[in-house]
Amino acid sequence: MEYLKGRKKFHIEEPTVVTIGKFDGRHRGHQKLLKEMERLKEEKGLKTAVFTFSRAPGNVVDKGKHTVITTNEERRRNLEEAGVDYLIEYPFTEQAAHMSPEDFVRRVLVGEMNARAVVVGTDCGFGYRRAGNAELLEKMAGECGYEAVIIEKAQEDHRDISSTYIREELDKGNVKKAAELLGYPYSIHGTVVHGNHIGGTILGFPTANIIPPQEKHLPLFGVYVTQVKLDGKIYGGVTNVGKKPTVKGDSPVGVETFIFGIDKDLYGRQIEVRFLDFIRPEQKFSGLEELRKQIERDKETSLSRLKEMEEKA
Repeated sequence: MEYLKGRKKFHIEEPTVVTIGKFDGRHRGHQKLLKEMERLKEEKGLKTAVFTFSRAPGNVVDKGKHTVITTNEERRRNLEEAGVDYLIEYPFTEQAAHMSPEDFVRRVLVGEMNARAVVVGTDCGFGYRRAGNAELLEKMAGECGYEAVIIEKAQEDHRDISSTYIREELDKGNVKKAAELLGYPYSIHGTVVHGNHIGGTILGFPTANIIPPQEKHLPLFGVYVTQVKLDGKIYGGVTNVGKKPTVKGDSPVGVETFIFGIDKDLYGRQIEVRFLDFIRPEQKFSGLEELRKQIERDKETSLSRLKEMEEKA
């Protein structure tokens, strides 16, 4: 995949089938668009291209506000795995924000991206104040020489599948439902960092700690059944998301995982933690001994549920 990041000036020589949007999560609704793009690619000999912005409009403030299911890097990885040929991550500047929908179609989609087909959902919005919509794309198709393909929204439980819907489920700790909407498990990527070493030195449970980026939308603070991808291999795990209220001191929000079958030093290594099921909310215990006993129970719960999942697979 050719990844054009942060560039105001670019040009794709090959004719393309284009879609536009945030693509936060690459959920089942996004996958419906990508499947149609693949069909047009094979049918018309086009390259697939996604146009998005380098960041969501607005600043990251509090948890749940302007946070994303997938960071820019995770989104890039997702779209590359989906077989997209071009990803345009356009800088979100004042000039870009005030571009009229008509200029966006003529200058960007047709002029720079060489679009011969544009695939969008019924609720798409683009241009200044998101005034551009599917109807405008259809209206300009003849003039600009592209085919407009409008796709109905994917639904689950009589509701449109969206990033908002998924974030709501994550806020409840319902990672199983989030996985149904995404089409794959919600995950967090990161580099293993040094924690307070209480897990390994005091509790007897060595863990891998990662600090999620500020913009990452996290699930409800608590303990989860997880899988960990390390060096292309998958391991079972049990993960705590939160601030470790039993431990003295002000801890940053972290993702701490006990990985079954690994007891070696992972500091500096890249891991992906995939969330499969919720065990319990984060809570404060009377002391480290009570916490240790609860972690033992959490480990047994996770192992049991992982075994059940494996048997059902």
